[in-house]
Amino acid sequence: MTPPSPDIRAYLEIRTAAPSGWSPDAQNLLVSSDLPGSAQVHRLDLDGTTLPVTADELVPVTRFAEPIGAGYLPAAPDGGPGHRLLLAADRGGNERHQLFLAGHDPDAPYAGPEDLEPLVVDDEFIHRPGGVTRDGRLLAYATNRGDGVAFDTWVRDLTDGSERCVFATGGWTGPGGFSPDGRYLAVSEMTTRPGDNVVHLVDLHQVGDQPLGAADPGVVELAPHPERESSVGTPSWLPDSSAFFFSTDVERDHSAIARGTPDGVFEVVIEKGWDAGCTVDWSGRHLLVAWNDDGRTRAELRDPLTLAVTDEVPLPGEGVAGGFRFTRDGRHVAFAFTSASVPGDVWRYDTQERRLERVTVSPCEVDPASFVAPELVRFASFDGLEVPAFVYRPVRAVDRGPAPVVVVIHGGPESQYRPTFTPLTQYLVAQGFAVVAPNVRGSTGYGRRYQHLDDVERRLDSVRDLAALHDWLQEQPDLDASRAALYGGSYGGYMTLMGLVMQPERWAAGVDVVGMSNLVTFLENTSAWRRAFREREYGSLEHDRDVLLEASPITHVDNLRAPLFIVHGANDPRVPLSEAQQIHAVLEERGVRNELLVYDDEGHGLSKLANRIDCYPRVAAFLREVLGD
Repeated sequence: MTPPSPDIRAYLEIRTAAPSGWSPDAQNLLVSSDLPGSAQVHRLDLDGTTLPVTADELVPVTRFAEPIGAGYLPAAPDGGPGHRLLLAADRGGNERHQLFLAGHDPDAPYAGPEDLEPLVVDDEFIHRPGGVTRDGRLLAYATNRGDGVAFDTWVRDLTDGSERCVFATGGWTGPGGFSPDGRYLAVSEMTTRPGDNVVHLVDLHQVGDQPLGAADPGVVELAPHPERESSVGTPSWLPDSSAFFFSTDVERDHSAIARGTPDGVFEVVIEKGWDAGCTVDWSGRHLLVAWNDDGRTRAELRDPLTLAVTDEVPLPGEGVAGGFRFTRDGRHVAFAFTSASVPGDVWRYDTQERRLERVTVSPCEVDPASFVAPELVRFASFDGLEVPAFVYRPVRAVDRGPAPVVVVIHGGPESQYRPTFTPLTQYLVAQGFAVVAPNVRGSTGYGRRYQHLDDVERRLDSVRDLAALHDWLQEQPDLDASRAALYGGSYGGYMTLMGLVMQPERWAAGVDVVGMSNLVTFLENTSAWRRAFREREYGSLEHDRDVLLEASPITHVDNLRAPLFIVHGANDPRVPLSEAQQIHAVLEERGVRNELLVYDDEGHGLSKLANRIDCYPRVAAFLREVLGD
């Protein structure tokens, strides 16, 4: 007899950790961990420490009520000890981040912004850090404090507090790091084309009293692409500032690695057949190339000069790694790794001894041996397109019959479901549910063409992918397509609603977390700074209103008859609470079963453990009741 699985709370209380950066002397590693219930800053002192460490060996640096992130400054601007932190925090999930400074070794954990040294603070606007010069003197950041909409790029002198706007276009710009000599600042800018950006190299020696623009002398565009939407990454420099590497999919379907110089000349030098990214360590010893192989991470080290592969970066298993952080001498690289069986912890690779070590072991009261790994499948959609999906199949007694199914749809839409650890998924599988996570058309990770298959007037084609998935479910003898529910957050919440209203005969229930119910009101009421960015994907209010209305769940809500569970944060700056309230009101009026949970201290999703513990048991109980298992 199969032993009963732990209570859902045990799954929700599984903690995770990820590296935030090394101290300049490599003796300390900053770790972002949700030990207290939300992401907080911790310090790991490595001198004489035996790895891996448990939670009680991490030194708490912050204990804010809100999630907070931090990184080490590369050096103290006054020439003192280089153990100062740059921190960023918002309030209640409103995403209006403010910037602070602090030491890394407080007598007691910092409890809130009042314990920190304010650096760039104006609660009405957003501030996003984007690099510090190697001498620790200059900080680059983006802010929308000009008009509340456009993001300009500023540089602040940390020695005297002076600052100046160095780049502005009236659009959405953000700094992407300085060259090692501090002369150049990379600035990425979103364009009005879907999935497109440009990267400018700004020569700070050419900046006068007024900020430079894209066409000004002293500004060079990397990998220009006027004819086609493309992505361009920010540069990772060689230590002498003579050249850099960056990722781009200009003139190709997947992102490759290019080598460039400050004058704008570049050539593609590495192609992996999947989307790839790269980083060069401070000393210039290693070029790390990591790529997304059908959702799973692969990584290798190369010589930055010859490009010869010098080593593979061994990963703990088949999963997703990210946040690669080198020590200054290039010997160690820390990264976060997660998979179906590893909730998420820090690992370290010694490039000299070629040894992989686990750094942190976060609390987990559930036996990892019980976790289920997904199977990667592909199903044919209405037009023959092959759509990938990850399928988690439960272990079920024969007399229980085929498993009910929860279809999990990722947000974005420019995103991808990857096989990372998700507590609710593993709990549902342990309870006998199957979980299927498709990457419908419009997802990233499968090339530029695939990403654009749902743009504007083709929005409903991605919804038709859900119907094709349901057809596939009907062909699986161990899955019960008549008991299948849709579940998604953000854009996934929108897709959940669209599946319920466009295919009411197929889906037995839905869970909508911070999803859009009306694309017109969503665009009208989303934060002003986000509107233009989202219009490039969904269509514009001025030119595409009819398309937006046709692709809105609220337009077809009379078709919705399945029970619906709705979750939203009151402070959501991306998808306003009104999106949840309006569909809830219509369903209440029509007598369709639905429930709306609103969390007053959350934004776009649930970042606090207390709220997750309140919400997800209700979600699981709802699914168990309506799917009848």
